[in-house]
Amino acid sequence: MKRLLVTALFLAASSVSANEVRMTSDYICHEPGTAWYEKITDFLPYETIEACLNAGGYAPDYNEKRVVDSLYGSKTKKPYKREFFGGDWADYDQDCRNTRAELLAELSTSKVHYRSNGCTVDRGKWISPFTNGVFYKAKELEVDHVYPLALAWKRGAYSWPYALRLEFANDKRNLHVVEKNLNRAKGAKSIDRWLPPTNRCEYVYKFVRIAKTYSLPLTEGEKSVLNRCKSGFEDKKSKPFLDLGILKIGGSFESKLGSD
Repeated sequence: MKRLLVTALFLAASSVSANEVRMTSDYICHEPGTAWYEKITDFLPYETIEACLNAGGYAPDYNEKRVVDSLYGSKTKKPYKREFFGGDWADYDQDCRNTRAELLAELSTSKVHYRSNGCTVDRGKWISPFTNGVFYKAKELEVDHVYPLALAWKRGAYSWPYALRLEFANDKRNLHVVEKNLNRAKGAKSIDRWLPPTNRCEYVYKFVRIAKTYSLPLTEGEKSVLNRCKSGFEDKKSKPFLDLGILKIGGSFESKLGSD
């Protein structure tokens, strides 16, 4: 019944003005003049892109550059490269155990075992914050930057001193160990484009804290996700609400998996 009601409301909205922002049934906000706009027949209308995002919508890929440019400027020195943040993990105390090895050792819930070189972590026990899954082999895990390096680069880190970029890349407040496949599915996406299967709001709050720590602004879409978490849904079973102006209908808050 709920699905039929949502469909009916989308169909009823389709006859309104052609100048509004259109939210499709998969919660993507399309602006006039964009690639798919005229092909959309079932949608909810909003006066602005900000209103659509605040109602629970997501910015499509082609809209990301415009939103980012409006907030952070359109010019960067060079395209992002990992080398701009130090290349590999740093080893500040020169003990042969870099940031990855130290983080694995700190987060393991059992004694860690190193390879014969004494530097590389081989085994331990880790709980993934993305799934709550348990892992015993370090090679099955990757260290994820909650606030991605590539995203930070285009949002202002390109103008930072090299030392600050190195600090950002190795800041353990911005790091956790997770499954390879999910880390790669996330890529350089922000919180309004991708969320983990579980512990979503914990992840959102961590992203926002890092953004504030390094003075990296948040988009309207990211603020919308933050506000949803503040409203009380905090796990994969929680459902946000799509505000239709008439009533609120629960909708799924699914992780948007995919590579950049």
